Amino acid sequence: MIGETFIVLFRGVGGATQLPTKPLREALTEAGFRSVATYIASGNVVLASGLSADEVKARVAAIVGKKLGFSKSIFVVTRQEWGDFIAQNPFPEAVDRPTTLHAFALEAEPSREAVQALAARAAASERVVVKGKVLYFHAPEGFGTSKLPPIIDRTLEVATTARNWNTVLKLGELARTAASR
Repeated sequence: MIGETFIVLFRGVGGATQLPTKPLREALTEAGFRSVATYIASGNVVLASGLSADEVKARVAAIVGKKLGFSKSIFVVTRQEWGDFIAQNPFPEAVDRPTTLHAFALEAEPSREAVQALAARAAASERVVVKGKVLYFHAPEGFGTSKLPPIIDRTLEVATTARNWNTVLKLGELARTAASR
C-alpha cells in the first residue's frame, strides 16, 4: 500500500453532538480515503491516505463540516505514533482495568509548568504523565468521578481528546488491519 494509515479522533462527540458512523465512513470513502473504518459512535476513524497528517486533518475537517455539519477539533495520529502511545504507557499495571486508564491526544506539547500544575490537582489515587503530545491518566476510582478531566485543557493550555485504554487498543488493531490491506 502506498501512503500512511492514520487514526482520526474527533473531539466532543457524544451527548448533543453526534457524528453518525455510517455517513462518516461513506463521506470519507467517497473523498478518496482508503480502508476507512469507524469504531463506536464517539468520533474514532482509521483510514489510509497518501496525504500528510496535516493534509488529512484539513481534508477530513472540510468533509465533515460540509457533509455532516461537524466543526469541532480533529486530531490526526499516524499508526506509528499510535503504536508508540501504546508502547510508552507508563501504567502497565492498569491495563487489566482498561476503563481506568486513558490516553489524551494533545494538540501541542504543554509546558512543564502546566503539567506540574495539573499533576498537583490530581487526587491522591490518580496518576498523570505527559510524554510529548500524549497525556496518560490513570484514575483507579473512575474517570467519571474524577475532578481532573474537566480542567485538563484549561490547565495544560492545549486542546485534548481522551480515549480509554480499550478504545486505544482497538484503534491500534484497526490501524494494523488497515495497513495490511
